[in-house]
Amino acid sequence: QVQLVESGGGLVQAGGSLRLSCATSGFTLEDYAIGWFRQVSGKEREGVACISSRDGSIYYPDSLKGRFTISRDDAKNMVYLLINSLNAEDTGVYYCAAKAGLFIDTAREMCIADAISPMGYWGQGTQVTIAS
Repeated sequence: QVQLVESGGGLVQAGGSLRLSCATSGFTLEDYAIGWFRQVSGKEREGVACISSRDGSIYYPDSLKGRFTISRDDAKNMVYLLINSLNAEDTGVYYCAAKAGLFIDTAREMCIADAISPMGYWGQGTQVTIAS
């Protein structure tokens, strides 16, 4: 049974940093492209950081480059997202996603929420709230 379980969310002061974790099971992580997404109330889910399984390349939207860092530890079946210089616009629910590398060509493609399904998997999300 495939599972992705996010953790590390919470209430954080603006300007601080936060590391989110995603524990994966039920599949071989190194064979999967992975991504972090966030959803703000009333808006569509957006990809914030993704890694391709084919070449390890990483994609960040231009607006988030420099503050977000995605990493993976295939041996531990873990995926991480480090967010620095938090601001109010970072508030939202953060999701971890995975999709077999066979179906994903690039890290950028992995960051398209609509590309995850079918054949991909989502975690249940973790809430991040930034206090100003």
